[in-house]
Amino acid sequence: MIKVFKLVVVALLCLACKEENKEVVKLDTKLDNNNQVFNFIDQFDGTQLNDANWNYDLGDGCPNLCGWGNNERQIYTKENVSVKDGNLIITATKDSTGYYSGKITTKDKIEFQYGTVEVSAKLPKGSGLWPAFWMLGNDIDTNTWPACGEIDILEYVGKAPHQIHTTLHTPDSYGKSVNTKITTIKDIEEGFHNYKTKWTKDSISFYIDDNLVYTFSPEIKNEKTWPFDKPFYLIINLAIGGNFGGPEVDDSIFPQEFIIDYVKVSGLN
Repeated sequence: MIKVFKLVVVALLCLACKEENKEVVKLDTKLDNNNQVFNFIDQFDGTQLNDANWNYDLGDGCPNLCGWGNNERQIYTKENVSVKDGNLIITATKDSTGYYSGKITTKDKIEFQYGTVEVSAKLPKGSGLWPAFWMLGNDIDTNTWPACGEIDILEYVGKAPHQIHTTLHTPDSYGKSVNTKITTIKDIEEGFHNYKTKWTKDSISFYIDDNLVYTFSPEIKNEKTWPFDKPFYLIINLAIGGNFGGPEVDDSIFPQEFIIDYVKVSGLN
């Protein structure tokens, strides 16, 4: 079991790869471009990914998790992740050898328990694409999915235009279409939109452009219904095909970009 650290304007930064060697390091508060205070913020103002915050997940998941556990078709590479003009850009591409895309995480670097998490994102378009902004429990290496818990702040599948999926995965709901909300927004593919989660010890609420769309708060909270009283880390990726995104992929759409303006975390306590 992972020891749970309560945060007072702190986040967990791992200085080693093993859970038992993790240290608690204070995370300085920062201001965004509107002078609002956040505990963690990345506005992607540089020319490359900040490796103090982010890791690359690379390859096709093999041998341990081929197809990334969902029969996805893409191979993740560093080259498909870029930072330009104040944005993080994950580009999905195809050539004669296969499909390529990008995935980054804050595992072992930025991990936190409770707070408000938000992303401003512009979605790619086309059948077979599956962009996501989500979180996993930091004990996943020893407490495998779904026991580790999963918080899906934003999922979109190109085969179902205009729909945003917000979902919680728990041991209690494993394999079932529960703890989820599908929100239809006609122009969601146009421009940037804000996707936000407010996570407390009592509930997890999801917002799109500051409009509440779903709140999860089971009456009985235990390790099967509520694996959310521990630190989690962030994940941004653009999958291609797979059990949820596919199986059909429209090869005429490539390249396509999943563009992130900022990622912010606030209200840690």
